[in-house]
Amino acid sequence: MPCIEENYDVCVVGAGHAGCEAALAAARLGFETILFTVSIDSIAMMPCNPNIGGSSKGHLVREIDALGGEMGKNIDKTFIQSKMLNRSKGPAVHSLRAQADKLSYTTEMRNTLQSAEHLTIRQAEAVEILTEDAREGYRITGLKTVSGGTYFCKAVILCTGTYLNARCLTGEMVTQTGPNGLQAANHLTDSLKAHNIEIYRFKTGTPARIDRRSIDFSKMKEQFGDKTVVPFSFTTDPADVQIDQVSCWLTYTNEETHEIIRQNLDRSPLFAGVIEGTGPRYCPSIEDKVVKFADKDRHQVFIEPEGLHTNEMYISGMSSSLPEDVQKKMYRTVPGLEHAKIVRNAYAIEYDCINPNQLNPSLEFKTIRGLFCAGQLNGSSGYEEAACQGLVAGINACRYIQEKEPLILDRSEAYIGVLIDDLVTKENREPYRMMTSRAEYRLLLRQDNADLRLTKKGYEIGLIPKSRYDWVVEKERLIEQETKRVATVLVGANQTVQALLTSYGSIPLNTGTSLTELIRRPELNYDLLAPIDPGRPALPAEVTEQVNINIKYEGYISRQIKQVAQFKKLEKKKLPQSLDYSEIHGLRKEAIQKLNQIKPVSIGQASRISGVSPADLSVILVYLEQQKQREKNDR
Repeated sequence: MPCIEENYDVCVVGAGHAGCEAALAAARLGFETILFTVSIDSIAMMPCNPNIGGSSKGHLVREIDALGGEMGKNIDKTFIQSKMLNRSKGPAVHSLRAQADKLSYTTEMRNTLQSAEHLTIRQAEAVEILTEDAREGYRITGLKTVSGGTYFCKAVILCTGTYLNARCLTGEMVTQTGPNGLQAANHLTDSLKAHNIEIYRFKTGTPARIDRRSIDFSKMKEQFGDKTVVPFSFTTDPADVQIDQVSCWLTYTNEETHEIIRQNLDRSPLFAGVIEGTGPRYCPSIEDKVVKFADKDRHQVFIEPEGLHTNEMYISGMSSSLPEDVQKKMYRTVPGLEHAKIVRNAYAIEYDCINPNQLNPSLEFKTIRGLFCAGQLNGSSGYEEAACQGLVAGINACRYIQEKEPLILDRSEAYIGVLIDDLVTKENREPYRMMTSRAEYRLLLRQDNADLRLTKKGYEIGLIPKSRYDWVVEKERLIEQETKRVATVLVGANQTVQALLTSYGSIPLNTGTSLTELIRRPELNYDLLAPIDPGRPALPAEVTEQVNINIKYEGYISRQIKQVAQFKKLEKKKLPQSLDYSEIHGLRKEAIQKLNQIKPVSIGQASRISGVSPADLSVILVYLEQQKQREKNDR
């Protein structure tokens, strides 16, 4: 039977947050790209929490923006509340979180995709990857859709999210659908297995949505956004995001809630053995919380609006897979929800994903050239984690076609580097969530300096315009110049200085000192000292922010820079991909097995593999040195 045949450079499967970034990156780099989705209406959909950012996730969004991605711009256009989290702590853990208007977010991203040159969007289910034999395994040649259409291409990026072989569970009710009742992708798994790709089964969940009109907010604590909003994108004018914000609300579960849950655990698919997949440890269902934290007499519940033009409210902190009759009783025990009307039931969703150890740090499969994976298919969780992987996969698919070296961010350069390195190097038996504690060099990887760290890379790749690159270069110059200047500004123990210090609870001076030394005091900062610094130039806030941080944390930053230098030494010691570790005498069996499975690209990556000891690394280094000497002697 005749079927459609078309040719593209890049095929992207899935239009969630990973697929959107992957498709836009490829198209913006000038490659003819087609994006497949089971539903056009699900583009950039938020099936779970209606927000972008949060602790460590805000860092990822800033890094996506610095590299030329879209997520930060999109949330700046569609947020309804914004907060900078962890302000009471150091700048390393400050992180933006914005409540999104769910419908506006997906509509805006869809408009961005539909207006992009070199990008075609097709509503169709991909069912088979097409490959040909190559010198090292397979090479991608295209894919087929459920209708029989064939799309030949040079690279494929799989971003299937939670749709692959998905099923949703609410108590005894099980439906073979993707999130929000959308069509699941039921055939592609078989094609992946036929190519010897190892498949995992993971699970996640979402809470109920409640009709706003049935909520008594007087029994809850109102949660406001920041008075001064900080945008996600470095290109957004801060004046454009100073809007009237909606409120969120805080309430708590109680012993009555927990008792209803305990009495019905036998009806929970999670505890009845119906759910096969592994759930996220850092975002557990309310059933999990009640069982695992039995000593807690209450748990936080945030009531968050889904948008400006809907009455649906998201019940954050109470995801569940309990039956709907139990859900109704459970939610109605929470203060303020006594008369709650459920609009959409909570549910758990199971889906197929791959073992990401099968990927190179470029997110390309080790055994299939030109096939890239991104997002929850790689065993991660979260919109932000997905989006940054999609951006990297989109960039590297294009660089593969161009026969260029891939973009690989290491752990000292970006949270994105930490995330991808963790996925491809470590054993992930549960959905991976980004956290600040995972980043060893987090004082250097702050959300406020993501542009300084990554914009030049985005420019070199081709996703950042020259004007934006030039500003970052100028910004660096201004920061360095002002940091040097304040070190030369001396202030004496005069009446004006002493009065200012006293007003901020700072110890008066006995003798003169530099402005730098005063900035280092915990109770003072660069801005507060403006009255005693008459020669101060007029500088943008983003410049003075960096000056203040660099001075205040100079000692800690210097220490981390030295640590990074040591880290880089190990990363530069490259390991041949053809190396058979079973041939190296002295390695332990577990190390041989893990090293041959993951095929680390460097000694640094090998050192992060579970089961590889420092002694094993020493054996490898000795072996490599011996090999080097043999090759030298042979010449």
